[in-house]
Amino acid sequence: MDQSDFRPFDTSLPETEALAVLKTALDGAQDGEIFAERRKSESLVFDDGRLRSANYDAAEGFGLRAINADVAGYAHSTDLSIASLKRAAETARLAVGAGGGTWADAPAATNSKLYTETDPISALPFPVKVDTLREIDAFARDLDPRVVQVSASLAASLQEIEILRPDGVRIRDVRPMTRLNVSLIVEENGRRESGSAGGGGRVGLDGLIDPKDWQAKVQESLRIALVNLTAVPAPAGEMEVVLGPGWPGILLHEAIGHGLEGDFNRKGSSAFAGLMGQRIAAPGVTVLDDGTIPDRRGSLTVDDEGTPSQKTTLIEDGILVGFMQDRQNARLMGVEPTGNGRRQSYAHAPMPRMTNTYMLGGDAEPDALVKEMKDGIWAVGFGGGQVDITNGKFVFSCTEAYRVKNGRIGDPVKGATLIGDGATALKQIRALGNDMALDPGMGNCGKAGQWVPVGVGQPSVLMDGLTVGGSAT
Repeated sequence: MDQSDFRPFDTSLPETEALAVLKTALDGAQDGEIFAERRKSESLVFDDGRLRSANYDAAEGFGLRAINADVAGYAHSTDLSIASLKRAAETARLAVGAGGGTWADAPAATNSKLYTETDPISALPFPVKVDTLREIDAFARDLDPRVVQVSASLAASLQEIEILRPDGVRIRDVRPMTRLNVSLIVEENGRRESGSAGGGGRVGLDGLIDPKDWQAKVQESLRIALVNLTAVPAPAGEMEVVLGPGWPGILLHEAIGHGLEGDFNRKGSSAFAGLMGQRIAAPGVTVLDDGTIPDRRGSLTVDDEGTPSQKTTLIEDGILVGFMQDRQNARLMGVEPTGNGRRQSYAHAPMPRMTNTYMLGGDAEPDALVKEMKDGIWAVGFGGGQVDITNGKFVFSCTEAYRVKNGRIGDPVKGATLIGDGATALKQIRALGNDMALDPGMGNCGKAGQWVPVGVGQPSVLMDGLTVGGSAT
């Protein structure tokens, strides 16, 4: 295993000096840290038969945070030097004032290691990556004469972090990430439709460039595109909906997950604020956030405050039992942090964020859920969506969906959107399939201008009373 050489508190920011500066910045504060980071990333896009772009990026820097009650001062720099650290300390100190608190205990240590430290960028020669994308393009075009355009992308990154706390505790983590995406367009009788598939995780590139892996992604992309080629306009109105397993959990993530993050509930802006211990979902519904699943896109050995990741139960048998917490919000709410303090980079302060958020499965056969519908939509794939955290209202577009009447699957439909609110939708769940699955590793989550990788998952879910927006009546 390749070991990281990023140790800023041994070199760029000598520990003794850095610790003295941090202690001065946090004098009278309750918590804080220096978060140092080095990140590099590479992305290749092969489009329309040629290598369209090949990008490499590298950055490093630090952020210094001082916390007192509900106030946090934060300053950052790309200059890993004691002089810059002192300037950052002066800035962060201004926000928290005289304070008067005592430092919170450091996070518990962990011996867990959820992913490799091997650098996925340097592990494979550049020509091998280009050749793989070229093979994907050729394979897709040979699969079906209706394929008129192919786009394939390969991305890899390595994030190395080290956290220094005022009590002298140092925490390190090295985080790889890889992803392969394929999208294509088919054309028949003048009509064009698209399909896409992809995935990855905190793994090397070896598995993603294996023909068995990428050929399956190409075939899935083609299947979706051909389904959409025969799709009819989606109906509109209130009806039953069956959500498919895996990636459709993105609706759960957006419509419900954000509302269960600690900061929104502490401030009373979540639709679930003040409902701890109460029923917010149908019986049988259990939702977890789990950052401890090995190699998953949303997993973290430790979060960006140094707290080990946990498996946190949010909803148990329909009852709200927990929130996702970082250190600051947990302290203010009188609970323990859950390992959900995340930040996009050293230039951002951490906040409560999801990792891998999913709903546990039930005991129903997936086919039985569809057969139970009298009039509705079977939504298998999802694209983009929007949600209002304050009331949980969401709008999601379907990339693959089918009309169902009297338990029989009919035509695929195009242009379907699902409209509702998370709090109501949770209570309208009628049955859960026994096919719980996680997504293939392609989620990103935005909050307050910060983006982090996440995972989602769920079983097939039968719901009543969702509004379907479409072009047909």
